[in-house]
Amino acid sequence: MENRPNPDDLLRKINENEEKNKKGKLKIFFGYAAGVGKTYAMLDAAHSAKKAGIDVVVGYIEPHARPETLALLNGLEVLRNLEVEYKGIVLKEFDLDGALKRKPELILVDELAHTNAHGLRHKKRYSDIEELLNAGIDVYTTVNVQHIESLNDIVASITHVVVNERVPDRIFNDASQVELIDIEPSDLMKRLNLGKIYKNEQAKKALDNFFIRENLVALREIALRETADRVNKEVNINKIYSKNIYHTNEHILVCLSSAPSNARVIRAAARMADAFSAKFTALFVETKSSKDLGEKNIQSLRKNLKLAEELGANIETVYGDDVPYQVSEYSKLSGVSKIIIGRTKRRKKFLLSKLSYVDRIMELTPDIDIYVIPDNENTIDRRKYEMKFMNISVSDTIKTLSILLGAVIIGLILYNLGFSESNIITVFILGVLLISNKTSGYIYGGFASLASVVLFNLLYTDPRFSLNFYNPGYLVTFVIMMTSALVTSTLTNKVKYQANVSAVIANRTNILLEASRDLERSDNLSDIILTAQRQLYKFLKKPIIIYQVENEDIKSIYNYKYDDGSEIDREYASEDEKGVVLWTIKNKKRAGANTDTIPGAKAMYIPLLGQENVMAVIGIVMGENEVIDSSEKSLLEAMISQISFAIEKYNLNESKKNALMQAENERFRANLLRAVSHDLRTPLTSISGSASSILNNNFDEETKRKLTLDIYDDSIWLINLVENLLSVSRLDNGNVKLNTEPQLVEEIINEALQHVNRKISDYDVKINIKDDLLLVDVDVRLIVQVMINIIDNAIKYTEIGTEIRIDVFTKGKKVIVEVIDNGIGISKQNQECIFDMFFTIKGNKVDSRRGLGLGLALCKSIINAHGGEIYVRNNYPHGTVIGFTLSKVEVNNERINFGN
Repeated sequence: MENRPNPDDLLRKINENEEKNKKGKLKIFFGYAAGVGKTYAMLDAAHSAKKAGIDVVVGYIEPHARPETLALLNGLEVLRNLEVEYKGIVLKEFDLDGALKRKPELILVDELAHTNAHGLRHKKRYSDIEELLNAGIDVYTTVNVQHIESLNDIVASITHVVVNERVPDRIFNDASQVELIDIEPSDLMKRLNLGKIYKNEQAKKALDNFFIRENLVALREIALRETADRVNKEVNINKIYSKNIYHTNEHILVCLSSAPSNARVIRAAARMADAFSAKFTALFVETKSSKDLGEKNIQSLRKNLKLAEELGANIETVYGDDVPYQVSEYSKLSGVSKIIIGRTKRRKKFLLSKLSYVDRIMELTPDIDIYVIPDNENTIDRRKYEMKFMNISVSDTIKTLSILLGAVIIGLILYNLGFSESNIITVFILGVLLISNKTSGYIYGGFASLASVVLFNLLYTDPRFSLNFYNPGYLVTFVIMMTSALVTSTLTNKVKYQANVSAVIANRTNILLEASRDLERSDNLSDIILTAQRQLYKFLKKPIIIYQVENEDIKSIYNYKYDDGSEIDREYASEDEKGVVLWTIKNKKRAGANTDTIPGAKAMYIPLLGQENVMAVIGIVMGENEVIDSSEKSLLEAMISQISFAIEKYNLNESKKNALMQAENERFRANLLRAVSHDLRTPLTSISGSASSILNNNFDEETKRKLTLDIYDDSIWLINLVENLLSVSRLDNGNVKLNTEPQLVEEIINEALQHVNRKISDYDVKINIKDDLLLVDVDVRLIVQVMINIIDNAIKYTEIGTEIRIDVFTKGKKVIVEVIDNGIGISKQNQECIFDMFFTIKGNKVDSRRGLGLGLALCKSIINAHGGEIYVRNNYPHGTVIGFTLSKVEVNNERINFGN
C-alpha cells in the first residue's frame, strides 16, 4: 500500500513556507578557518546577483588587508559605516538603521558572530541580521566553524582557544542556504606564509598557535560533518513530508546546575538533540540549598540556563532534595530517551562512600540511555564546602530556649512524681520535635538535640547536677536519645520543606487555574487584557504594561494601576519604551531588560503571537539587576500561552461574527435584488401599458380616468415601496437616529389615514380611542410609516366594504394600538414569520399585486427601536389583529408641546 503524506503535515509545511516567504532569506558562507575565502566567495556571489538584476548593497565588510578581496567591492554599492566612540577609540560598525532605510533586495554583512559596540541596539550582529530578515531583506554573511555555539567546546579542545564570539545554532540551522567554502589545509598554510591572510607578525604567531596542520584538518572535518548533517536533516524532513516514513521520536534531557562545566554538558546535549532531531529539555532540580547559593553560583546558573534556552531547550523545574530521584521520575513521566549529565572526577572514598548522582540515576532509570560528560578539570581531592554565615533569628532562639525550659520543668515534675526516665526522654524528644517545627533551618533542631542530652544527664541521672554518671548503661541511653532527637529534627524539617514545596506548587497551579477561569469569563478584549494584567502582577509581583496591537502599531496602552488607583511612572511608557515595543511588534521577538536586544530598556517586552501577527505586547517592569527566576519562567510561559490563546480565540470569534454578518448582508442584498427585480415588473408593466393605451387610443373620459387612476395607484405603490426600502436600509445600517417627542395618538392615526391607499374610502374605518389626550413619546415620521404599512396590509387582505377598526388603549405605562380587520386571517404557521424580511403569504390575496414582504418587517424594526413590541393574532370569528406598544407620556410632563 502506498504511503501517502499526512494532510496535517502538508498543511503545516505550506504554512511554514508562507511564513518564510514573507521574511528575507539568509545565505551563510561557511568555513573552517580564517582565510579560506568566505568573504571573496560572498562578494563574487554578489556580483552574480547584481548581473541577474537584483538590487545588491554591501552593508559591512571586515577591513582585511587582502587586495583580491577588496577589489571585488568595485562596482557594488557600499553603505557607509556607523562610527561609534568607545573608550576613546572610534569603532566602525554596521549601520542597521541605514540598511533598513535603504532596504535593498540583498545586503552583504560580514562576520555573523561579531559583537557590536556598546550602545547599539543589539549586542550581537546576528540579531541585526535577524531584523533585516524580518524586514524582508535577503542577507549574505560569513562565519567560521569555531563560532557555532554547540561546537565551541569541541573546537576549544582541539585548538586550546576559547572563542567568546558565538552564534546560536538556530541561526545556522534556519539559514536558507549554507555554502561550504573549502580549501586544503596545506594550501591555506601556504596562503598564510605568503601574507595573504595576516601580516607577517600575525601570520608567524598564527602558524605557531592556531594554524597548525593537525588543528586545521580537525576543524575541516567538523565543518564538513556539520554541512553534511544539515543536508542529511533536510533529506529526512523531505522524506517525512513526501512518504510519511516512520521515525523515532527521541527526547533528550540535560541536567542544569551552577557548575562551570555544565555549559559543556549543555552544548553536548544540544548537538545530540540536533543530530537526532529530538525534543530537547533542560531540567533544573530546585532543592532547599538552591536558595542559599552564593552570588557567583547564581550568576553561573543563570548563564547556563540562558545558554540552554539559546540552544533550543525547553526549561523545566522540579522540586526535591533527592536530585537523582527527581531526575529519574521526571524522565519516566516525560518519555525521556536519553539523559546527558556531567561528572567531575573525584577520588574514591574507602569508607562510608555512597553512590554518586550519576550512579544513582543509572540505578533508578535502567531503561534510559545515560551519557556522562566528564569534567576536564584536575581531580578534586575533597569536596569543598562554602562556609556560609548562619542566620540566627532572635525569635527562633527565644522559641528554642522557651521550649527547652518547658521540657525541663515538665521533666522535673515527672521526676518528682516518680515517673520513669523513659517518660522524661519522651518529653525532651517532643520538645525537639516542636523546636524543629517552629523554627527555620537545621541549626535549632541540632542544638536542641544536643542540649536535651546534656540537660537530661545534668538533671535526671546520678549524680544529679553533674555531667558525670555512675551507671554505664546511661551511655547507651544518651546515644539513643541523641540519635532519636536528631532523626526527629531532620524528618520534621524535611516534612516542612515538602509542605512548603507542595504549597508553592499548589499556589502556582491555582494561579494558572484562576487565570484560565477569569480569561474564559472575559466578555471583550479589554476585559481579557485587564485580567491578564492582574494575574501576571499577582504572580510576578511586578507592574505590568500591556500594549494592544492593531495593524503592527500600538492601538492602546493598558498602564498598570495600583490598589490605591495610582498608575506607575510615565517613564515606563515613554517614547523610548514605545520604540522598543514597536521593534518587538515588527520583529516578533522579545526585547528590553534581560534580553540581548536593547537591554537598557526599563521593561522586558514579550510579544503575544497569533497565527499571522502580534496581537499584544506584555511589558514586565524590571528593577535594576532584577531577573525572572528559572522556576518562574515555565509558569510565566504557560500564562503567556493562556493569554495568547484567549486573545486569539476572541479575535477568531469576532472574525466569525463579522463573517456571519457579512454573509447575512450578502443574503439580504441578494434577496432584495431578486425580490425587486421580480416584483417591480408588475406595476411597471401596468404603468407602461396604461400610458401606452392612453397615448395610442382615443378613449372616452371615463376610460381615461380609470387608466389614469391605475397609473396613480401603481406609482403610489412604488413610492411606498421605495420609502420602505430606504427605511429598511437606514435601520439595517444603524444610521437612524430617533427624534422623539410627545405626540397625540389621534393625530398620528389621522396623519397616517391621509397617506394610505386611496381604496381606504371603500372600507368602513372606525377609530376607538379610550382617552382623547393619549400621548406617546415617538418619532412621528417613523410611527406614521408603521400605521400606513399596517393599514395597507389590512386593505390588501380584506374584502371591499368590510370594517377596519383601530383601537387605542392603555395598559400600565404602555399605550397599545391595534388594527383589526375582518379579512381572511393568518394561519398559526404564518403568524410566526409574518414580521420576517421578504416574507409574503402565498395565495388567498385580494390584491393581485405582490408585495416584497418589507412593510411589516420595517414596522417591527421601528417599534423595537422605540422600545416597544409588535404582535399579531387572529380576530374571531375571522380576520387579523396587528398591534404594537409604545411608551406613554403623562399629561403634566414638561416636554409636552401642544403647538404645531
